[in-house]
Amino acid sequence: MAASSSVGISLSFFFWALLISPSVSQQTCKSQTFSGDKTYPHCLDLPQLKAFLHYSYDEPNTTLAVVFSAPPSKPGGWIAWAINPQATGMAGAQTLVAFKDPSKGVAVVKTLNISSYSTIIPSKLAFDVWDMKAEEVSGDGGGTLRIFARIKVPSDLAAKGKVNQVWQVGPGVSPKGMIAKHDFDTANLYSKGPLDLSGNNNGGGGGGEGDSRVKKRNIHGILNAVSWGILFPVGAIVARYMRIFESADPAWFYIHVSCQFSAYVIGVAGWATGLKLGHESEGVRFASHGNIGIALFSLATIQMFAMLLRPKKDHKYRLYWNIYHHGVGYSILTLGIINVFKGLSILNPQDTYKTAYIAVIASLGGIALLFEAVTWVIMLKRKSNS
Repeated sequence: MAASSSVGISLSFFFWALLISPSVSQQTCKSQTFSGDKTYPHCLDLPQLKAFLHYSYDEPNTTLAVVFSAPPSKPGGWIAWAINPQATGMAGAQTLVAFKDPSKGVAVVKTLNISSYSTIIPSKLAFDVWDMKAEEVSGDGGGTLRIFARIKVPSDLAAKGKVNQVWQVGPGVSPKGMIAKHDFDTANLYSKGPLDLSGNNNGGGGGGEGDSRVKKRNIHGILNAVSWGILFPVGAIVARYMRIFESADPAWFYIHVSCQFSAYVIGVAGWATGLKLGHESEGVRFASHGNIGIALFSLATIQMFAMLLRPKKDHKYRLYWNIYHHGVGYSILTLGIINVFKGLSILNPQDTYKTAYIAVIASLGGIALLFEAVTWVIMLKRKSNS
C-alpha cells in the first residue's frame, strides 16, 4: 500500500509539473523601467529565454526604437536581437549583440550581418541603425543585459506592417570580442516570431505562436509519458505478477489489456502530436527521439495484433506466441522509458520534473522487485507441494 501511495503522489506531481510551461518567466515587461525620459508604448513578454522587448514605431519615418532585455545563458555571456528581412530563422538576420567587453569592463553593442550559420563576422547591417547602447542591470543569474537602438525599417517591410524578429542568448565572449556558440535547447530553437509594428501582437511578439508551440510540446510530453512511460509498465507488471494468484484470474488479463490498449491509444495521440510539431518546426529536428517514437508506434501496432492472434493455452503455437508477445512487449517497455527521458531533455524543464518521473519509475521498479520475490516464493512452495 505504501508503494502504491508513493506512485500516486509521484504521478500527481509529475502531471502537474508538465502542465506548467518551462519557459514562463516570473517577471513581466510592464514591471521594467528605464532611466531618463524614454517611453515605449508597446512591450512584450517574449515566449523564450526570459526575454522582453519594449518598442515604439514612428510610421511616417518608418523608424523602430527598441529595448531588448534578457539574461545571458551564463555570467559574462551575450544577448542578441535581430530582424530577418527574408526568413524566420537566424541565417540572414541583421543582428544587434550586446556583451560586457572583457577589456573595458562595460557593456557594448556590436552589429552582425549573419549570412549563414557558419559565418558570424562583425559587419554593418543591411539597413541603418543608430543610437545604439548597451547596459547591464541587476537581475537573476548575475545580471541582465539591455540593448537600446533605433532602426530604419526597410520600405518593403514597413509596407507589410510586420517584421521577423529573432533573439538569442549565449554563454561567453572571447578576449577578442567573438561570441561563443549558443545552446541548442528547445528555448533557443524557438526564440523567433513575427513582430507587429503597430503593437497588435496579442500579448507576445510571436508569443501567440510560441506559446501555442510550448503547449503542444507539453501535451506531446504528457501523452507519451503517461502512455509509454507509465501505463505500459503498469500493464506489464500486472501481467507478470497478478496472474500468479489464482483468485486474480481472469481479472488480471482484463486489467492488463485495458492498460496496454489505453497506453496505445494515448501513445498514438502523442505520436501524432509529435508529427504535427515536426511539420510545424521546419529546420528543428531531434532525430533519435523521433526515430524511437516511430519504432514505438510500429512495435505497439504489431503488439495490438497479439490480442487477435492469441491462441489457447494448450495450442501448439502458444509457445511461439508467448515469445513474440513478450519480446515485443519488453522492447516497447525499454524504448518507451528511454524516449521519455529523451523528451524531458529536449523540453529541458526544471530538474524537479525529471526527478518526479524518476520517482515514478523507481516506485514501479520497487513494486516489481517486491512482486518478483513474492512470485518466486509462491512458485517454490507450489513446486514443493507437488
